[in-house]
Amino acid sequence: MSNPHQAARYLSRKEASSYLLERHGVKRSYVYLATLASKGGGPLFRKDGPSRVIYTDVDLDAYAASVLSKPMRSTNEAA
Repeated sequence: MSNPHQAARYLSRKEASSYLLERHGVKRSYVYLATLASKGGGPLFRKDGPSRVIYTDVDLDAYAASVLSKPMRSTNEAA
């Protein structure tokens, strides 16, 4: 998780894809993040100009928490 006392880091879509995988093990390609930005259901983002999209590490952490299940000891717990 991000340090709440630090300013949020702004990441490009490619950086956001890498961050999700490296930090949380959540695999989302930058192309899929673009699809989610268009259709909904992805992490919150901001626009810097007409076409550049940026994400904050804080919003990416929240998104990862929302898509990951709670820890389980058995696949039977997922049912």
